[in-house]
Amino acid sequence: MSFLLLKQKNFSFIKAIKEGDFLFFMEDIILKLKECQLLGRSGSNFPTWLKWEMVKKAKAKKKYVVCNGAEGEPGVFKDKFLLENFAEEVIEGIKIALFTLKAEKAFLYLKKDYYQKFKEKLKKLIKNLPIILFEKPEGYLAGEETALIQAIEGKTPLPTLKPPFPTERGLFGYPTLINNVETFYYVGKVFNNEYQNKRFYCISGEVKNPGVFELPIDFSILEVLKSTNNLPDFDFFVQVGGGALGEILLKRELNQKIRGLASIIVFNKEKTDPFSLMKNWVNLFLKENCDRCVPCREGVFRLAEMIEKRKLEKEKLEDLFFVLKNTSFCALGKAVSLPFESLIKKLLWKK
Repeated sequence: MSFLLLKQKNFSFIKAIKEGDFLFFMEDIILKLKECQLLGRSGSNFPTWLKWEMVKKAKAKKKYVVCNGAEGEPGVFKDKFLLENFAEEVIEGIKIALFTLKAEKAFLYLKKDYYQKFKEKLKKLIKNLPIILFEKPEGYLAGEETALIQAIEGKTPLPTLKPPFPTERGLFGYPTLINNVETFYYVGKVFNNEYQNKRFYCISGEVKNPGVFELPIDFSILEVLKSTNNLPDFDFFVQVGGGALGEILLKRELNQKIRGLASIIVFNKEKTDPFSLMKNWVNLFLKENCDRCVPCREGVFRLAEMIEKRKLEKEKLEDLFFVLKNTSFCALGKAVSLPFESLIKKLLWKK
């Protein structure tokens, strides 16, 4: 492989010639990601630079990159917005990861309807780059990072035990970088010195102006609603972090920043039946539960029974939530209690 160093204004890049022309970016992007304190936009808030560094330092014959566009959480549609409007920038971020990590290839893992809608557009942008479009199997759990790996490998997309983490032993047993669509979009911004400490917020529900908005990461939930003309003039509550595993917050709690997935769903407090809302959540978890883990399988079933009867027994619920959070196999089981517990305590047991 031979390289020609080219310098342009504020950044430099290497043109690599190897069976075709690929751009090999040699600027220390990992250092820049660290300086910008870019956090992963999937909801985990894991430092992007650290994940990249782990994969880069891993000693292995092969490495892989995965862009996770599964976006299975109800009420979240920012990846769709980015693929519609900024697909080229997303591909640029994947390209930077490929060459920074000297990865074998990358997979762009897309929710079924996103795959159908954007595949032709993305193929034109990918051209001869080693990026493979992959259509996500049906199922909520198929978006979890270890389940995603299983799916690409042709296996049943179910979560596996961590550690080892994908950065150590991921796709086909090799170190793998997994970031979501929004994270790769901002990698390109960081690389080109255009990152402004912003993120994308999905706003939906009982609002005047639903949509996706790019705003500062340090905005509170209240500031996000105000600045997008979405602050209701009626009594309301919100679900933050998605329409399934998101936490319920009351009006007085909105001065905090969003720590996880930047999704805000607004509910009219007077018009919303808490039991109907919980029934929607629990039906999703009953359908999407993998059934391998007793705490999650049985815990969700017991929750469904109580919700169906509209009879919540405090002591049993507290025990159930404790078991779910502390003994479930995967992140779904550990987090499933959050929406129920926050809604029940704040709206039904508030007195």
